[in-house]
Parts: sequence; structure tokens; C-alpha cells
Amino acid sequence: MPSLIDRAAGAAQSAFEAGENLLRPTLRLGVTGLARSGKTVFTTALVHHLVRGTPLPAFRPAAEGRIRRARLALQPDDDVPRFAFEQNLDALVRERLWPGSTTRISELRLDIDYERVSRWRGGPARLTLDIVDYPGEWLLDLALVDADYATWSRESVAAARRPERAPAAGPWLADLSGRDPAGAADERAAEVASAAFRTYLQALRADPESVATTPPGRFLMPGDLAGSPALTFAPLDLAPGRSVAPGTLAGLMERRFESYKAKVVAPFFRDHFQRLDRQIVRVDVLAAIDAGPVALAELEDALDRVLVAFNAGRNTLLSRLFAPRADRVLFAATKADHLHHTEHDRLERLLRHLVARAVRRTEAAGAKVGSVALASVRATREASVRDGGETLRAVVGTPEAGERIGDQVFDGATEAAIYPGEFPADPKAVLDGAVAPGSLRFPRFRPPAIDLGPTGRPEPLPQIRLDRALDFLLGDRLA
Repeated sequence: MPSLIDRAAGAAQSAFEAGENLLRPTLRLGVTGLARSGKTVFTTALVHHLVRGTPLPAFRPAAEGRIRRARLALQPDDDVPRFAFEQNLDALVRERLWPGSTTRISELRLDIDYERVSRWRGGPARLTLDIVDYPGEWLLDLALVDADYATWSRESVAAARRPERAPAAGPWLADLSGRDPAGAADERAAEVASAAFRTYLQALRADPESVATTPPGRFLMPGDLAGSPALTFAPLDLAPGRSVAPGTLAGLMERRFESYKAKVVAPFFRDHFQRLDRQIVRVDVLAAIDAGPVALAELEDALDRVLVAFNAGRNTLLSRLFAPRADRVLFAATKADHLHHTEHDRLERLLRHLVARAVRRTEAAGAKVGSVALASVRATREASVRDGGETLRAVVGTPEAGERIGDQVFDGATEAAIYPGEFPADPKAVLDGAVAPGSLRFPRFRPPAIDLGPTGRPEPLPQIRLDRALDFLLGDRLA
């Protein structure tokens, strides 16, 4: 994927970090997921429970009382922003607001002091945990590295012409029809074309229930690259077999496309992505179900591309020194608190079905891949409600202001009992359209009310299977 120079630089960095790891055992955990999958909430909740010392039942080191102390440490990388843990926790517990979305890479380091249980090396030990939070849209960009501009253009245009994308793609396709790929290279034309393409990508993601899976990810999450020429390109309508000539508009777009890969995607892979030891990928399966079978199919393809991008597999001594691999990947279906617990197995079953193809390939390389349905912060409780002569299993929470179900619009202060609807047991039936788009009811709930106590220290945030996720990602390294 990267150039030979990038590979050499990455190998040197890996060897240096492997030497450091002998003196200071460190685990780098990547947290990602497509937009609105709750990455920030997950990282905040994870740190909250570790620092607070919550005895999480399914997280064995915590349940057994072997974590003596976990505390925030100084930033490991001076050029990476610090994850805003304190501000995010305040938003959750004091304002009952969900933290903002992940728009750039950030990092946080924890030192975890614990007691080993291994017979031959029992006693006190320390694990340094580096949590790297980054937008999932950037991850999708890794699939571009092996693509050429002409192929990417044709695939992007073909996808935009699908009937279900007509409302979002119409303005961009209208602009595209007036662009001559063989015309003279023109900076202004490139700017206008890229702006129209960016608007199209934004429209794909505008609906709260949409699933954005079309790269380039930095068009949606530019970070510090906003306005850069590296983001000033777009697909053109290239005829099959037609080559891209230098000095043309297509030639300019191709050069920018290659520059994007070399100056944006490759450094992210080299400096951050390939250094990850473990990875959690959060997936908003419920939003995809609500958007319909086409969105689910796109999500399945996107997750497959995500796992292909991971350098996952069993680590050997040489791989740890020169090309470390992510040896565990966890896929997490989010918002399990929007369903009654009797439906959680069905949600996890659907997630496993969506990633089955990629999981087989990754496990063949020696990595462990897990799946779980979770809620990092549980916003609801369960209840039974009567509807005529039928008893329905519902969830109770406070829908955000403006959320609507039918003719009812919520005010953000009133609790409501919500019956989400029937969740099919067969994943294939969901993919085949057994659930009509919009037929399930998944309003966005506010965070739960948390007791701050007399000292202002918040009580543990309620969660669903966050402890199970932590055990998969960290448990073996705290044994």
C-alpha cells in the first residue's frame, strides 16, 4: 500500500516502539466507526469506568478487583490532539447532552496498575493504554490507495446514478454533465466540481438515518486540511477504456487524486493506523435497517473494505519489530438500549452476518474477531406496556427535543415509553427487505440522569455490554 520509503519509515518506527514496549508495556487501541456511531461516547465511558474503578461484571480484571488504579497520563504524541475526556464527561452527566462527533484524530493515555494472575509471573504490573479515536470516514480512504483515478471516477459516477441516490446526486450529476474531461486544466473548474461533489457526499449523510460509505472521507471530515488543494478534485464522467491525458481537466483531477493518497492517506496509515494493536469498529446497524436494504448492502460492503484495510493477524517476533498487526478486532452494534434485551441477540446476529465475509478472511490470518451489541451509555430502561389486549416490551427514556414518532413531537424533557417494533430473527430476511424503511421506531434519546452525589463525583454510567467489549479488547493483557 504505502511507498517503499513509507514502509521503511514505518518499520523503523515499529522497531523503536517494540524496544520501548519491553520497558513500558503499551497497548494501542483504535476506536472508530462511521458517522454517528458513538465513538466519542464509547471512549469517554471506557475511560470513566477505568479511572473510577467500576467493578464491571464481564470485565474480569475489574470484577476480580485486580485493577489497583487507572489514571490519566501525559500525552504520548505531541503532535496529536488530546481526547477531551473531561469536557465530554461533563456534557454527558451535567448537561445530559451527547458529546460532539469525532472530526479529527485524538489520543489519550492511561496507566493501569493491576495484579497479575499468571502463576509464573504474578504480582503488581502496569499496562499503558493509548486510546486513538479517529473518524471512520478516514478509514474508508485506505481502500483508495490501490485504486487509480479512472476506476474510482467510473465507480463513483455509477453509484451516483442508482435510483435511490437520485435526490442527493441530482445537482452533482447536472454539474458533471457540463464537465469535459479532455478540456483544459482549470483551477476554478476543479474548485467548482469538487464543491459540487462534496455537497453530494454531504447530502448522502444529511439524513440522520443515512449510512455514509463513499470515500474520500476527508471531504466530510477535512480536519486541518479544509481548503487544501489536496481536497480539490472530483470524479469525472470518463468513457470506458479512455486514458487520462496530461494538461487536461481529467489530468489535473488525477494529479490531485494521487496527491490526496500520497499526502493524506499514506501518512495516516504510516503514523497512526499501522501502529494499532487492537481495534473496535462501532456500527450503527439500527440506522442502516431503518434506511432500508440498499443502505444495509452498502454498509456490508463498507465493513468488508474496513477489515481489508486492517493489517490484522497473529503477531510474530519479526512482525512486532517491523510490521505490527492488529491481533484483535471487535465489531460493536451500537444503541442496544433502543431495543428490549430480548432483541439484542438478533441485533448481534445481524451484525455478524454483515461482517461474516471479512471475518473469515481475518481469522484465517490469525487475528481474533469478535462482535457484540452494546450501549456505551445506557439511555433507557425497560418496561412492559399494554396496547389493547397485547403486552409489548418497550424501552423508556427521554427523547431529544424535536424527535418525532408519528404525530407526536417530543419536548426533550418528558419521558416516553417506546415500542421499537418487531426485529426479525433472520438476518437474511432483513437484507431482503423484510423491514420496511422507517417502520421501526428509534428516536434519539437524551443521556440518562446521573446522580452526582455530595462531592460532585458522578455515579458509574449505566451501560450494556461495555464490560464485555473491554474484556475482549484488554482482558488478556491484564491477566
